[in-house]
Amino acid sequence: MLDAEVMRVSVREANESLESLPNIGTECAAVLRRVGIATAADLRSMGSVEAALRIRRALGADAVCRNRMAALEGAIRSVRWHRIPKPERDRLWTELERRSPSGSR
Repeated sequence: MLDAEVMRVSVREANESLESLPNIGTECAAVLRRVGIATAADLRSMGSVEAALRIRRALGADAVCRNRMAALEGAIRSVRWHRIPKPERDRLWTELERRSPSGSR
C-alpha cells in the first residue's frame, strides 16, 4: 500500500464509531463512552477484559454479564458474539472474574 493509502485507512479506523461494530448498539456504546472508551480503536487497543473492568468499576458488577463480555470481544474481532467458541468465552469470563475486585462481583 502507498503511504497515503495507509494514512487514509489509519484515520478511518481511528474515527470508526462504536456503533459500527457488531454487538454494539446505542446503549452499549453509551456505556462505553461513559467509561472513557470513545471509538472502536479505543476498544480494540484496550481489549474486552479491560473494557469490562472499567464498566464494572463505574456501574457495578451486574453491568457486565457473560453475554456483554462476549459482545465486547466479538466487537473487537468483528464477529457476532455467539461465533466466539464457548471455551474462549469462558476463558474471558474467568479472566474478568479473576481481575475484578472481590467487592465488585
